Amino acid sequence: MIVELRRYALRPGARDTLIDLFERHFIAGQEAEGIGLLGRYRDLDDPDLFFWVRGFPDGAARARSLAAFYGGPAWRDHREAANATMIDSDNVLQLRPLRLGPIDVDGTVVATICSLREPAGDAFVAAFDREIAPQIAAGGGELLATFVTDERPNDFPPLPVREDVRAFVWFARYPTAAAPALDLSGLGDAMLGAPEIHRLVHP
Repeated sequence: MIVELRRYALRPGARDTLIDLFERHFIAGQEAEGIGLLGRYRDLDDPDLFFWVRGFPDGAARARSLAAFYGGPAWRDHREAANATMIDSDNVLQLRPLRLGPIDVDGTVVATICSLREPAGDAFVAAFDREIAPQIAAGGGELLATFVTDERPNDFPPLPVREDVRAFVWFARYPTAAAPALDLSGLGDAMLGAPEIHRLVHP
């Protein structure tokens, strides 16, 4: 499975317009072409960010489905309105799931994106399971999914994905918006800088 994690920087005040377009046109239009809408969110800390995730069975299916959707009526009829809301839509990670439960859930979903010096190997994943996953549970969280960068070539070049990032990503749900901070020192020096943390809610 291939997953796209997409973060759109929007023009001030435009997020509700884009969410409305999604709800009325782009969800059904993508699902009709075999694209799985795994999650879409408002970012609690950035009113001008739209965060969403979609999935495909494999690279060939991704290429077919994206060509059909972006060549089809839903995008053709509403792309100008959608593009008018956006400053940047190219902040996209191509991932593969290690564990994948539902992430489009109620409550506060915290997505943590770690940039790594090297692709996440078995040792890094084991360190996460040993050092970080128990902290999530101890803080009242529920680990929903983990992902690593998919190193395969982008099968649909008209939509770029970031090739400068080797990422490890996890999604966790918390009962309140005040998710506790985690001690990531158990991951060693594998990370490049501090992780990106997004506190998210369903639109």
